[in-house]
Amino acid sequence: MIPKELLKKLRRIEITTARLANDQLVGAYASVFKGRGLAFDEVRMYQPGDDVRFIDWNVTARTNAPHIKVFREEREMTVMLLVDLSGSQDFGTRAMLKRELVAEVSAVLAFSAVKNNDRVGLVLFTDRVEKVVPPRKGARHVMRVVSEILQFKAAPRPNHEPVGTNLSQALEVLGHLSRRRAVSFVVSDFLGNDYDHALRVAAARHDLVPVYVSDPREDELPDVGVMLAEDLETGEWIEVDTRDPRVREHYRRTVAQQKVTRDTLFRRLGLDAINVATHRPYITALAEFFRRRARRMHAG
Repeated sequence: MIPKELLKKLRRIEITTARLANDQLVGAYASVFKGRGLAFDEVRMYQPGDDVRFIDWNVTARTNAPHIKVFREEREMTVMLLVDLSGSQDFGTRAMLKRELVAEVSAVLAFSAVKNNDRVGLVLFTDRVEKVVPPRKGARHVMRVVSEILQFKAAPRPNHEPVGTNLSQALEVLGHLSRRRAVSFVVSDFLGNDYDHALRVAAARHDLVPVYVSDPREDELPDVGVMLAEDLETGEWIEVDTRDPRVREHYRRTVAQQKVTRDTLFRRLGLDAINVATHRPYITALAEFFRRRARRMHAG
């Protein structure tokens, strides 16, 4: 049974994200994500201006009148959400934790998909794949997906080891789940640097969209004196003297370089990333992504 507090949170997310998806994203979603291609619909009489390449010569010969094959776009798609719920998602210093931001962004994307009659599936992962929800349609299914994200608690690790990230394994599972091309949103903070090959393989098969989740406090160390800091991914505790400007600068440069490396990889693979953060409205980033993608498609 779902706890009362979680039900309230689910209801709030349902109302908020369904409205955002309906008001701001549904039309944009449909325009930038295409279906699987064309499917045969019917044969009809040829009309001036029709493409002669689609003349059905068998019917034309049988009736002694030109007929043409008509096709319709197969609009229905599969949308996969690969959601990172490793230890680092339990961090947040502003309006919400990264984990909560992940849930809301996933809900908006899922509602946008089902309102276009697409199927939505879920892969929850940490340092292993934790849960797979097969793709289905409907608003009730979306709420099951969001509920799985919000309710998730990682099983205790041996020797109280922390819950890390293994994006490569999640991407490999995606390859087994979706043989056909799918729109796949990877919602993560992309910690680590061992996912390059798996990302490249998945990007070649699917329409892969990284959704990078962050908190502003991750970018810079505050000047608060000597502090103990825990790495939520490794469990390591270190003592840091944040009064030293060299320490703060080294941290800032390290984080900045990690972002450059990540963004360079996304560009090299031709991936259109979405950046969302706990201190600003995520709908702005999502809407900008759809506008940017639409411009690129129309220009091409």
